[in-house]
Amino acid sequence: MTSSSMRNYNEKRDFIRMRVDSEVQVTDPESGRVLKGICRDLSGAGMSVELDMAFEAGATLKALLPSNNEAFPPLESIVRVVRCTPKDEGRFELGLKIEQISR
Repeated sequence: MTSSSMRNYNEKRDFIRMRVDSEVQVTDPESGRVLKGICRDLSGAGMSVELDMAFEAGATLKALLPSNNEAFPPLESIVRVVRCTPKDEGRFELGLKIEQISR
């Protein structure tokens, strides 16, 4: 199997995911609570974020992913929780779908 066909088999998504492992700020608009987490990966359609709080699938949140390069602004987006999976020691992995990019 070629690397291209392996990618097509393993990555059945519209966008390629990029490993990021960067700090992300997530805000719950309902409560106003601001959480710091780790964005594990990012694609054109969504992101995987690790937080210390669980959210129900369907919840709408705001995500702010800072930029390490002054030439690029931070990524501000409205995201929807697609899944929330418990991890170790009170941490949760959230699959977030990007609904709107604010900036």
